[in-house]
This record gives sequence, C-alpha cells and structure tokens, in this order.
Amino acid sequence: MKKITYKLLSLALVLGFGVGFLSALPVWAEDSEENSEAVGTSISLSPVSKVLELSSKSTYDDSVQIKNDGKNDLDVEVYAAPYSYVYSEDDDVYKLGFNKENSFTQITRWITFKDSGGSWVNKATFTLKPGETTDVAYRVSTPDNIPAGGQYAVIFAHTLSGETTASGIKTEASPGMIIYGRSTEGETIVAAEISNMNVERKINEESKQENFFASAKVKNTGNVDFSAVGVLKVDAIIGTGSYETTGTDNNARISVIPESELVVSDEWKDSPSFGIYKVTWTVTAGEETETVEKIVFVNPVPFIIFSIILLTIIIVVVIIEVRKRKERRSRLAV
Repeated sequence: MKKITYKLLSLALVLGFGVGFLSALPVWAEDSEENSEAVGTSISLSPVSKVLELSSKSTYDDSVQIKNDGKNDLDVEVYAAPYSYVYSEDDDVYKLGFNKENSFTQITRWITFKDSGGSWVNKATFTLKPGETTDVAYRVSTPDNIPAGGQYAVIFAHTLSGETTASGIKTEASPGMIIYGRSTEGETIVAAEISNMNVERKINEESKQENFFASAKVKNTGNVDFSAVGVLKVDAIIGTGSYETTGTDNNARISVIPESELVVSDEWKDSPSFGIYKVTWTVTAGEETETVEKIVFVNPVPFIIFSIILLTIIIVVVIIEVRKRKERRSRLAV
C-alpha cells in the first residue's frame, strides 16, 4: 500500500512541475520589419535644457549650438515658444502645447536672438552647410516685475528647407531646448498630488510579452516645477529573478511643471512568466510620497492544477487508509 501511495505522490509532483515548466517557457514572436525612407534632413541642438535664476530688470545672455547633420544646405529659423501642457478630454491626458500662454510662460516674450546682422530680434534665420555648426546667441530681458515661481519656454531650431521623400513628403525638423526659469522673487510653492497608483501585469506592444507595469499620476498644484520619481521593486516569493528601478530609468523620472498632470511609470521588461512576486511601487513628487504593495500571481494555472492533483491524491490516500483500518478491525473482530 505504501508503494502505491509513494507512486501517486511522485506522479503528482512530476505533473505539477511539468505544467509549471511548460508555462514558464518564453513566448516567441516574430518581429515585423518596417520600411522607412532615408532622407538627408538632420539637425541637432545643444544643450537640450537650461535652468535660469531670474530677477526683475535683469539681462541674461547665453547661446545655443545648432548643427546641420544632413547632406544638404539648410535654412533654419530660431524662435521661442511657450512650454506648457494642455488637457485633452478625449484621451484624459495632458499633452504638450507650444501655443498655450499662461502666467508661467511669460518668459517667451522676454527672449530675443542675435541675427546674422547683429540685431536682437524675436526670430532669427541662418543658413547652415552640411556638417556646419553655429552658436546662436539669445538674451532674456526681464521686465520691472516678474511673478513668483517658474517660467517656461522652448527655443526651437526649425528647418525651412529640407529633403523630399520618394513619396513626395517634405521633411522638416524642429529640435528644441527647454528653459526652466526660476524666479528669485516672491514665494516659491512646491505642491504635488499623487493619484492612480497602480501595479499590474500588462502586454508590452513591442515584445508582445506580459510584463510587470507600474504607473501613477502626478499633478503640480504649485508655482514651480519639480521632479517626480517612481521606484518599482519586485521580489520573487516563488519563481526566479528580481527587479528594482535604477537612476538610469528615464520613464520613472519626469519633470512636472505647474498646471499639468503627468504620468510617471516603469516596467520590468522581459519579466518572468511564472511565479509569485511581492511588488512595491513608490512615487515621490515634490515633498509627497505614496507607496502601494501587492502580491502578484504570475500564470497561476500550474499552481491550481498542481493543487487539484495533490488534493485528489490526499483524498484517495485517506480513503484507502480508512478502508484499510476497517478491514483490519473486521479481521480482528472475527
């Protein structure tokens, strides 16, 4: 009888681990190839951002470097635009809008550029030969009174000439440098609201694999920008591998300017497809911090099958043992 019991238990273990192993095998998907047309229009701008301390009745001079990385001459127009976000009701998200002006984009009107003739103008145009680099001087002239908090603008280098693709599409480029202005006058208010803290398993559209994904919304209700940082930590209870957000994860760190609500997120790419994991998602924005913890079952079917098989075997063993004892008692009674 014991031999039969051991055989049944061994069979259950083999079946259980076999199902778990099969479910843990990676799912392979064919990468689709996309055809793209090579064009000669290419322009770069540096630096990509600039932080300025601003005070009333002051002048700040600096420059931005523009390079023609293409193979043809380029006419480039340099100008400043508001850096702000606009709420979209259709998508329920805030999107960048370079035409919306508010109290935090007044710096756009304070910026001028030195043209090729040496004059300070609102827009300046330059011609760059292939491989040529030029430094464009810009000036920020503040008025007698400036508001407290932040001021935000983008300096764009927009190509006025470029290549035409084989399909007849005119190619243009508009790299930009973000200016983060910080007023030294008045009260600086750092205020953040963190909401929609969420941890889930989600299909990655590129890899077609289900991964750990964490997200949260961060709203800036103050008058100056701040950084929002998310840290996703995944530890295996049953299974293999672990993950923790590092400082190089760009998706998990964003800059949030006033009057905007943005999403901070992180993803454990190529995460395991089998196991039980403890997941911790922490978001820090301004002076606020929120944390959510979850126990996540990844592909629980093998566990369920194994549990059913094991429970069935236990029931069978118990029934056999009960019958065996009854038979012994019957023989002793005789």
